[in-house]
Amino acid sequence: MPSKDSPAPIVVWFRDDLRLDDNPALAAAVEEGRPVVALYVLDEGKDAPRAPGGASCWWLNLSLKALARDLARIGVPLVLRKGPALTAVREVLAEAGAARIVWNRRYEAAGIAIDTELKSALRADGLVAESFNGALLAEPWDVLTREGQPYRVFSPFFRAMNARGAPAQPKDFETPARPLPAPPALESEEIDDLLPLPARPDWAGGLRDTWTPGETGARKRLEAFLDDRLCRYAAQRDMPGEDATSLLSPHLRFGEISPRRVWYAAGERTAARDEIGDKQLDKFRAELGWREFSYHLLFHFPDIGHANFQPRFDDFPWRTDETQFRVWTKGQTGYPLVDAGMRELWQTGYMHNRVRMVVASFLIKHLMIDWRKGEAWFWDTLVDADPANNTASWQWVAGSGADAAPYFRIFNPTSQGEKFDPDGTYVRRWVPELARLPASHIYKPHEAPREILERAGIRLGDTYPRPMVEHGAARQRALDAFQTIKNAS
Repeated sequence: MPSKDSPAPIVVWFRDDLRLDDNPALAAAVEEGRPVVALYVLDEGKDAPRAPGGASCWWLNLSLKALARDLARIGVPLVLRKGPALTAVREVLAEAGAARIVWNRRYEAAGIAIDTELKSALRADGLVAESFNGALLAEPWDVLTREGQPYRVFSPFFRAMNARGAPAQPKDFETPARPLPAPPALESEEIDDLLPLPARPDWAGGLRDTWTPGETGARKRLEAFLDDRLCRYAAQRDMPGEDATSLLSPHLRFGEISPRRVWYAAGERTAARDEIGDKQLDKFRAELGWREFSYHLLFHFPDIGHANFQPRFDDFPWRTDETQFRVWTKGQTGYPLVDAGMRELWQTGYMHNRVRMVVASFLIKHLMIDWRKGEAWFWDTLVDADPANNTASWQWVAGSGADAAPYFRIFNPTSQGEKFDPDGTYVRRWVPELARLPASHIYKPHEAPREILERAGIRLGDTYPRPMVEHGAARQRALDAFQTIKNAS
């Protein structure tokens, strides 16, 4: 508790906004010059939002450590508690003698319910609770149709969002002119106790080699993209063998950088460099728009994470085949592009977006396994597993979502590879047993002549599997299954 002569502290409750820059909740607390307590709660309540998966826990451990270091430089301690959040937050407020708490909003139903209940309870106790938009370019309730309804299709949503004018400008974090008064010392969990890093086995080697969680890592990733990749983004973003995408998704997912900062930084760099051009900028901003649309859907249709957006898919004849599902997760399907994607995911916690669509389509339509099984696997293994993007994207591929790809759009994993990775660069990287195959056969090793396989050191069914399903037959089976619900609708 603070002494009666010291000002009451302000608590900043961090969630998916682990940064100092362009953080409206933190800025509102710091600008008052009072003692500030930063709080993070690992919510273990029965009504908590979905718990992070394994890869996300790894990221969160390192991101919180980075945040703690950044906050310490301005004299703000990071207090860690575990949950239920409603209890933990009120305990910290009482222990600190705080009269005010601020946070940036969440948009999934469970988080909204907790925040709403907490605001009501605190205000009834005479405390001040304020929330801000620290995660989106536009609030979901501000972009609606003329009839006041949420959008269900991306293109009109994005046009309407842009028609509202430019997003709010990001605000640089301003270090206090005077040192903040010291807040009371509060008990805190240790980060490694709260979110233990993998030890036995330590599966995170590829993650450590690929990523630098934290705000500094996010800014470096943004600068690298603007310096080298934005100028070729539109032409190469679908080519997994090229280093052309921003790789900002996990940093955005944990709020280590704001979408406003990314939006404006890309615009400023485009204006400064003629070789980038508006085509590249527009395509990149449209991808930020897809993130906005996913959150728009999550807010207005809160069941989208577990229920078919289109109810007719409730009657779809999904297959249950744990053996085939495990083969898919291990990248042993016999389709090189699918296998490369699943192995990239396992080793790095990430997968190129074009390949995500192909591997998801393969699970859903070639194997006819429920999209929720695949979404759960991605939730556990992706470092950018996001409650909005992950589910909206899986439903899009399944054909059951908003603005969805038609169910009869069934990606051919062979032709997709030949089109978007024609020389096999991506496959050679992640499926090294195929590295010596010529490009003409790398996506169809099962059709390669024996002498070519021998020269490449490949024994089908031994060093590399034969296709687990035949594309044409699997495609027809999926179309027949779709016809059953189409006829019933």
